[in-house]
Amino acid sequence: MRVTSFIKLGTVATLSTILLAACGSSTSSSKQAKDQTLTWMESSSLSSMDNSLATDIISAETLNNTGQGLLQFGKNNKTYPAVAKSYTTSKDGKTYTFNLRKSKWSNGDPVTAKDFVYGWQRTVNPKTASQYAYLYADVKNANAIMNGKKAVSTLGVEAKGNYKVVVHLTHAVSYFPTLVAQVSFFPQNQKVVQKYGKKYANNAQNNVYNGPFKLTSWTGTSDNWTLSKNPKYWDAKSVKLQHIKFSAIKDPQTALSQYQSGKMDAIYLSGQQPRNYKNNKDYRSLTSSRAAYVEMNQKSDSMMRNVKARQALSLAINRSQFTNKVLADGSTPATGIVTKKLALRDGKDFADQATVKSATDYNLTKAKQLWKQALKETGRKSYNLTLMADDTPVAKSTTEYLQSQWSKLSGIKVTNQNIPYKTRLSRSANQQFNVVVSLWGADFPDPITDLQLFTSDNSYNNGKWKSAAYDKLIKEATDTNANKPAARWQNMVDAQKVLLKDEGIIPLYQGGKPQLVKSKVKNVVYYSVGANWDFSKAYIAK
Repeated sequence: MRVTSFIKLGTVATLSTILLAACGSSTSSSKQAKDQTLTWMESSSLSSMDNSLATDIISAETLNNTGQGLLQFGKNNKTYPAVAKSYTTSKDGKTYTFNLRKSKWSNGDPVTAKDFVYGWQRTVNPKTASQYAYLYADVKNANAIMNGKKAVSTLGVEAKGNYKVVVHLTHAVSYFPTLVAQVSFFPQNQKVVQKYGKKYANNAQNNVYNGPFKLTSWTGTSDNWTLSKNPKYWDAKSVKLQHIKFSAIKDPQTALSQYQSGKMDAIYLSGQQPRNYKNNKDYRSLTSSRAAYVEMNQKSDSMMRNVKARQALSLAINRSQFTNKVLADGSTPATGIVTKKLALRDGKDFADQATVKSATDYNLTKAKQLWKQALKETGRKSYNLTLMADDTPVAKSTTEYLQSQWSKLSGIKVTNQNIPYKTRLSRSANQQFNVVVSLWGADFPDPITDLQLFTSDNSYNNGKWKSAAYDKLIKEATDTNANKPAARWQNMVDAQKVLLKDEGIIPLYQGGKPQLVKSKVKNVVYYSVGANWDFSKAYIAK
C-alpha cells in the first residue's frame, strides 16, 4: 500500500482558487466585526438538499457548506483532508482505504464509515433515480447495480469498523480523489433518511448536517434560506461566520439597490452593470468552468434530428458579438463543451486541441443554405421553434439574442419560453422541450466530467443525441485506455470533435461571474470546479 501525503494530495486543476478579500487584506490579523452574518445573493432559489438527487450548482454549493465528504476541494482546486484524515492507495491504483476522523452529525450522531457506504449505495440504487449516479461508474459493480443486474449491497465500498472506508475500483482512476470531494459522494445518515421518508431533505428541519454549517431556515420552495454555524462540526473552532443569509434575486436593479443600501454583502452583476462597475473597488469577475449550450430534443422532433438543421442553428450565432456586446460580463465564446483551462497536457489546452472551428464559427450565409436544405429534407416549408431557458436576466438576454439570430433563417418562427430554474431542470430531464439553453459546470478538473454527459445512456443527455462512435471513444477513455494517459487524452479529443461535427449540442459561451463584494468580506474561497464557494473560513472584518 502506498501512503499518499496530504501535503501533496490531490489533482491540480489549471484554474486558480481565489480567496476573496475584496480590496482589503485577507490576513487573519484583520479584526472581526461583532456581527458575523454574511448576506449573499443567488440568481435562483435552492432546489434540493438531497445529496443523491441534487443536480444544480446552487444546491451543490449549499450542500458543500452544510456537508462534507472524505476529501474536500480547496486552494488551487486541490483536494484536502475532510472527514478522512488520511488515505492509502494500492499499487495498482484500484483500492483506496480512507481513515476517518471522529466527527458528528448536527444531531450528535457519530459520522461513521457505514454512513458513507449507505450514502453511496443509496445514490447508485436505481430506485433513487439519481442523475449523478453515473459518477460511480468506476466503482466495482456500480454499472451492474444501476442497470438492475446486481444488488446494491455488492457496490465496491465497505466499512471496516466505524472509521475506515475501503473502496474497490474496476480500474485505476487518476482523478478519483476529486470525485469523492463531490456532494454526490457525501455520507448520509440512514436513520434520518428513513425517518422522514419521502419528506427527507424537503425543508431545513428534515435533515442532518456534518459540515461547517447547518441549514436552519428553508421551506423547500422559498427564495431565502439561512445557514448557521454547526457547533457539532469537527473543526467548528475555525468557523467564524455565525450565519449566511442567501436570497435569490432575479432583478439586477433590485440586487444593486440592496447592495448599495447595505442589505447585501455580495451580489452578481448582469446586463449593463459589469460595464458600469468594472472600475469599482468592489468589482471582480471570476473565471468559471461553466459552459452554456443549446440542447435540441432529438427524441421527438424530426427537424432537430436533422444534422443540417442543427448546424444551421449553430452557424447563425455570432458568439463574439453575444459575449462582448450583450453579456459583457467576462464570458467568452465557447469552442466546445469542455471549457478553456480546465485541463492541460504537455502545456496544451484541451479546449484548443479538441475544437472544430467550422462548427462554432459565425457563418450566416452557410446557415441559411443549410436551413433551407433541412426544411426540404424534412418535408417542411416552415418551422415553429420554442426556445426554453431560465427566467434570469442572463437567460433572458440569451434567448432574446438567439431569437434575433435564428429569425434570420427562412421559414422559422422562434418563441421564447423563460421559466423558473427549478421548472426548467425538471422539464429538461423529462424531454418536455423543443430547444433548451442548458448550463453545466465541471465537477472535477478532467475533460471527462463534461464529455460523459452526452453518451447515449447518460441521464444528463436531455436532447437524446446518439452516436455509436462517440460512445465507443468515451468507453475507451474510461475503460480500455484509463491507465494510458496519451491514448485516453486522444480518445477525449476525438470524442469532442465527433460531438461538434454532428452538432449534438450547440456550445454558446464559457461563463464569467462578475460580482460586487464588500471589502469587509474576507476569506471566501472560490474554486472553479464543483460547488464553487466555500464559506468555512470566511469572516466579516470591522
